[in-house]
Amino acid sequence: MHSCGIEKYIPEGEQLYTGSTLELTTESNSKDEKEIKSELLGLIEPNPNTTFLGMKPALFFHYKAQREKPGFIYKFLNKSFGEEPVYFSDVNPERIEELILNRLDNNGFFYSRSASETVIDEKFASVNYSAKLPVPYVLENYNLESDTLPIYKEIEKMLPETALKKGDRFDLNLLKAERIRLNNGLKQRGFYNSQEDLLIFEADTNQYKNRKFDLFLRLKKDVPARASIPYTIDSITVYPNYTIEGDTLPLNEKNATRVNGIDFIQEELYFKPELLESYLLFNKGDLYNANTSKQTSNRLSALGSYKYVNIQYTELDTTATDGNGGSLAANIYLAPLTKRSIRAEIQAVSKSNGFTGPGVLLSHINRNIFNGGETFSVSANFSYESQLLSGNNSSLSSIAGGISADLIIPRSVPLSPRRFQYAVPKTKISLGYDFLQRSQLFTLSSVNASFGYTWQENQYVYHTLDPININYSKLSNVTNDFQTILDDNEYLSQSFEQRFIAGLLYSFTYDEVSKLSKEAPIYFATNVDVAGNLLGLISSGSETVFGSTYAQYTKADADLRLYLRWQKERTLVSRIYAGWGVPYGNSTTLPFIKQFYSGGPYSVRAFNIRSLGPGNFNAETENATTDYFDQSGNLKLEANVEYRFPLFSYLKGAFFIDAGNVWLTGDYSDIEADQRNSSFSETLFTDGKFEKDWLSEVAAGVGFGVRLDIQSFVIRLDLASPLRIPYLDENERWNVPFFSNADNNMTLNFAIGYPF
Repeated sequence: MHSCGIEKYIPEGEQLYTGSTLELTTESNSKDEKEIKSELLGLIEPNPNTTFLGMKPALFFHYKAQREKPGFIYKFLNKSFGEEPVYFSDVNPERIEELILNRLDNNGFFYSRSASETVIDEKFASVNYSAKLPVPYVLENYNLESDTLPIYKEIEKMLPETALKKGDRFDLNLLKAERIRLNNGLKQRGFYNSQEDLLIFEADTNQYKNRKFDLFLRLKKDVPARASIPYTIDSITVYPNYTIEGDTLPLNEKNATRVNGIDFIQEELYFKPELLESYLLFNKGDLYNANTSKQTSNRLSALGSYKYVNIQYTELDTTATDGNGGSLAANIYLAPLTKRSIRAEIQAVSKSNGFTGPGVLLSHINRNIFNGGETFSVSANFSYESQLLSGNNSSLSSIAGGISADLIIPRSVPLSPRRFQYAVPKTKISLGYDFLQRSQLFTLSSVNASFGYTWQENQYVYHTLDPININYSKLSNVTNDFQTILDDNEYLSQSFEQRFIAGLLYSFTYDEVSKLSKEAPIYFATNVDVAGNLLGLISSGSETVFGSTYAQYTKADADLRLYLRWQKERTLVSRIYAGWGVPYGNSTTLPFIKQFYSGGPYSVRAFNIRSLGPGNFNAETENATTDYFDQSGNLKLEANVEYRFPLFSYLKGAFFIDAGNVWLTGDYSDIEADQRNSSFSETLFTDGKFEKDWLSEVAAGVGFGVRLDIQSFVIRLDLASPLRIPYLDENERWNVPFFSNADNNMTLNFAIGYPF
């Protein structure tokens, strides 16, 4: 079984390259020897074929796929996991020795020595590299050569912030980083034509005999005068309605509006100049600043009204050489998006709870309704769904619809955009109406309104704050069947009675996933929902406001994800989710729309949506008609692991395992007392409570899926099967996925987007 039987596939005259070793010998105890060795190991190429438990399965799949009739399985395995062989003929030890010496020189280990030894077997070969490192050179003094040019004065001001310290080992990467730092600093201090390669470091070792050096910084000889002087912004002109195909308008009094020294050129009013001016972070008379220019461009792009933002600078005095510097004209070209759009969608919906049917969505968007970048949208939807299942639920159907209006103002009302440097918060005002008519059960109508802010703190951090969030719902047309359900289940009944919800919502998100260069990005999000406190003060102890029962509760959740990425778009995603809601005051339960549920395409995929919990409660043994409504709780715990890999072109594959459930927490003794004659409620509160043995009530499932991923638009099919079923008897909860005779042993999930 040597190397998974690959030896016979190695061609005559070739040896399979099995890797290399590196041994370092140092004349001093360098504290960063491990770091140096890791850097040198990165130079050794090529990498050998991967090994797993002493075998090379990826190479084996490749060899098998090269046969005349490889078969579908080996073609698939080679496409997904295969590797081409790496032979010793691809290795150049002499070149690697040169790279090692060069890298050691860059790290201050001058006059090092390197060697290599080749170990060749009949079919396999490896290389052992070695290097001898002398005592490295370390920094004694870091000085700037003096000169009368203005640029030297600014560099001198930045030197105290340097990362180069006395005693540091000579490191070319540190010198490059220092040059980048200084150039970025100069770009923020008016030096429009500054460039990194104009700065030169010189190391002098002649003053010392014990491997020390002095470092001197200066400009190159014959540096253009334009690169060594600061520039001031002499004029700013903004074109708020610029067309890429057309010419810009000339600057004259008829078509120009001046606000705080900034000219706005537009034939017809598209964007109010006094509002647009507040998004600019630089003014006439300011020194040129590259960071401020970039932030201004980002702010203008974030307005949502423009598809193209371009800030161009023109040198007005290209011959300036005196200490006063040069001057720039800033022209800002803004090309608008299409202002109005109407969209109509015909939808077909298939849900994990069995409801299937058509839908219609109509929407209208105005991206600059008040000429201040405000986006106003109105949307209406209507759908009909029928539950295509056998048994008591087969006759259930629903009609749903609603209308909503959103106004997004690209500034923080009432604060000025200038108060925010990185990104301007957006104010969002929403109003909507929804209704749901469930045949043979009820009609639920709701009105919602909110006022809040969204803003980005930095590259990774996002905030959402809704200080005003109101929802009023009304249950009507209750049938006798559903009234029986409510009478039998006080927990559900109280969930629907809380018609008025008014509170505060806050969301925090830290997201590194969009940065594709990160190999191990993380994602963390948390939401806090507090309702009823202010109403409790206003109502002076009354349980109603405006004649309706209002809810009092605090709800929070947290979602943590870790992504591990490696070659060929392979990703391992781990996720932990926890959510908890606590009713208090005049509320015994959370409102129904605020409760947690488990199961479905974005949860534990081996179970239908809302079919899990609470705890080990089994709705099917009580009343099959109620399973959609009852299987929720105020505590949710969930964990997922998913391995994603490419299949071919836009088609991706995945293997996954999910686990989780929902539970009830708190004191429900009053509800239990009211329902002593109801075996249903007694079973619900007994089986659904979060107890010490909650781990035995965790549901688990495994599965695999395929995803059509076209530029981040994902259509997903996941087939999952239960591994552990919590609502069965304790000794029957473990299940053999896909091959047992258990009910609902396989669940097919169709969804849009990745599950997490």
